[in-house]
Amino acid sequence: MFALPLGDDAQLRPLEPSHAEEFLAHIDRARPHVDPWIPWATFSTDLASATAVLQRYADRQAQDAARIYGVWLDGTLVGGVMFTKFDAAEGVCEVGCWLEADGAGRGLVTRACRALIDWAFTKRGMSRVEWWVATGNDRSIDVARRLGMTRDGVLRGRSAYRGVRRDTEIWSVLRDEWERPASSDKAEIDALTRVFFGAFTNTAGSRPDVDAIREVFVPQGRIISNVGGALVTYDLDAFIEPRREMLTDGRLTEFSEWEVSERTEIFGSIAHRFSAYRKSGYLAGEWFEGSGAKTTQFVRTPAGWRMSSLLWDDAA
Repeated sequence: MFALPLGDDAQLRPLEPSHAEEFLAHIDRARPHVDPWIPWATFSTDLASATAVLQRYADRQAQDAARIYGVWLDGTLVGGVMFTKFDAAEGVCEVGCWLEADGAGRGLVTRACRALIDWAFTKRGMSRVEWWVATGNDRSIDVARRLGMTRDGVLRGRSAYRGVRRDTEIWSVLRDEWERPASSDKAEIDALTRVFFGAFTNTAGSRPDVDAIREVFVPQGRIISNVGGALVTYDLDAFIEPRREMLTDGRLTEFSEWEVSERTEIFGSIAHRFSAYRKSGYLAGEWFEGSGAKTTQFVRTPAGWRMSSLLWDDAA
C-alpha cells in the first residue's frame, strides 16, 4: 500500500474495506461537520453500512470507475478524497472530498486533491476534472477555487436531501490549464504568491479566503510588518484572525491587493521573492489606495513549495 506525504505529519493512503472500523469511528466524529454535504457519510451508521460504503468503492475501482483515499494526520483518519466518477474512455472524472473538524485549517484536502488531479492528468491522460458541489457548501467551493478551477454553471434544484432541494454548482479544470510550464518551481512559487495576495479580496461581495494563508505557509511560518519602522511579528493565527474580522465586519470593504512586479531567486530547496504591490478599498467608508513591498522566503517541503516567512513595508 502506498503512502503519499502531505506535510504536517499527514499521509494520503488508499481507503479500503479493511479500514471499516476506523472509518466508522472517523465518520462518527465527522458527521456534524460534513452532514448534509456528504450524504453517503450519513449512511455509514454501523460497521456493516461503513463496510458497504468502502466495498462499493473497491468494486468500482476494480472497474476503473471510482477510487477512494483516506487522509491520516498523526496516525488518525481525519478525512479523505475520492474520484466519485472516473470515465477513462471519455477522459472525464469527478473529484470530491470530506474532512472532520480536527483536520481543518491545514490545507490537507487541497494538497490531497492536487495529487489526485495531477495523477489523473499526467498518468491517466484525462482531459477534464470536475468538482460538483451543493450551493452553500462554502468550504468545498473554496477548495475548488484553490485548485484553480472555473465555475461552469449551476444545476438548479438538482438534488434533494432530507426534503430540501439544493442547487448544484459544477466547477472544472482542463488538462491544458493544469499542465505546468518547464520551470515548475517558479510556477509553483507564482501560484503560492497569487493565493496569498488573493486571500484578502472581498470585492463585489466576495468572501475573503484568509484560511488559504495556512495552506501556502509552513505551520511555523512568520509574517512581519515593519511599516513606519514599527516592527510587529505574527504567527499565522495572530496574523489571520484580526484580518478575517476586519474584512468581514464592514470596516474594510471592496478591498484587494495585487503584485505589480517581482524578482524571484531559487537555489535548490530555498527561494526568495521580492514583490512590489498595490492595494485599494474602502476603510470605514473612505476610499484609499496604497503601495508597498513584500519580501518572501520559500522552502521546498515533501508537499511542495511553501512560504516560511514574509516581511512587508508600505510606502510612506
